[in-house]
Amino acid sequence: MTDFTLLDTTGATTSVPVNDAPDYRKPKHALTSRTAYAAAHVIPHAWADNTPGQPAEIDWDATLAFRHHVWSWGLGVADAMDTAQRNMGLDAAATRELITRSAAEARSVGGELVAGVNTDHVDDEMITLEQIIDAYKEQLHFTEDAGAGVVLMCSRHLARAATSASDYERVYSEVLAAASTPVVLHWLGEAFDPQLAGYFGANGWEPASDTLLRIIEASDGRVSGVKMSLLDADAEIAVRRRLPVHTTMFTGDDFNYARLIDGDDQGHSDALLGAFAAVAPSASAAIQALDDGKVERYRSILTPTEALSQQIFASPTFFYKTGVAFMSWLNGHQAAFSMVAGLHSARSLPHLSEIVRRANDSGALERPELAAARWNDLLAVNGVTA
Repeated sequence: MTDFTLLDTTGATTSVPVNDAPDYRKPKHALTSRTAYAAAHVIPHAWADNTPGQPAEIDWDATLAFRHHVWSWGLGVADAMDTAQRNMGLDAAATRELITRSAAEARSVGGELVAGVNTDHVDDEMITLEQIIDAYKEQLHFTEDAGAGVVLMCSRHLARAATSASDYERVYSEVLAAASTPVVLHWLGEAFDPQLAGYFGANGWEPASDTLLRIIEASDGRVSGVKMSLLDADAEIAVRRRLPVHTTMFTGDDFNYARLIDGDDQGHSDALLGAFAAVAPSASAAIQALDDGKVERYRSILTPTEALSQQIFASPTFFYKTGVAFMSWLNGHQAAFSMVAGLHSARSLPHLSEIVRRANDSGALERPELAAARWNDLLAVNGVTA
């Protein structure tokens, strides 16, 4: 079997053996102990003009096949989220088509699907609170009509326009009142999007969480859950313990998800993670172990993948999407390592090399020999040989 050639930041190379793929099995029944969504990416045509500023030209066959891959492992798909390059290359028309197509595919196999609702189809940077409410409602109704569940994402427009916590409460109150079914609120931290600094009207997570909880309490049951993506496990646990009884915490912490999903004597988090798009078989196998009451087995499968996820989501965190697409390419889910807006260039070869090493160590490579051939060829094209 071919070894992996690894590359460090000085240009030096080393070789490591390719590990066998774990013998994980797809579930025969629905996963029961935890609800888990993988936030999926989009795959472009490699030949298209997916350069910065150009409309996304998506390979729909490959993109939808990836969603079927996630569903086949018993996970739900969270679509049109930041992982799919919202605000980083996925334009409004492509977003609408993605939601429509994914919803149809979900219905065809009985797959679980939620989709992001935002205000990002509005080109103007500054709009009024009334316009923000209308923009949210437009996407909300489109997504509901398509047949997808709703994740109400953080809005850059709202972050710019709001002057107080009460502005957030007003906007969310009016948007939630228009929802036909309960929605998940997405709290995306500044590490993922610097333009969302001070969201919910405060710079610290504690006062911001007070606003979030007031929004939930005033929603009359229209909030089913919260996806919290602050990369702060203690903050997530603190908020989780304050949620109303029937409101679910979905961890979006791609650094610490194993222990958050595992939980403690006061509860656990379910999952809505970009990391799970990169390690879907491992995530499924771990939750299957929990379903069987095998907690140590769960930990032995999922905890090692955190080191891989921490590399994928390393600072600057908003470029994590490159690592998700890179893993998809290594695992044979797309023919080329390419992304809309040319974002595949956002990480260096040494950074990608470390992803390879950690993926190999954690059992996240589904087809290790293919991954080795593709990675070593990529190095060779860039003039790097062992």
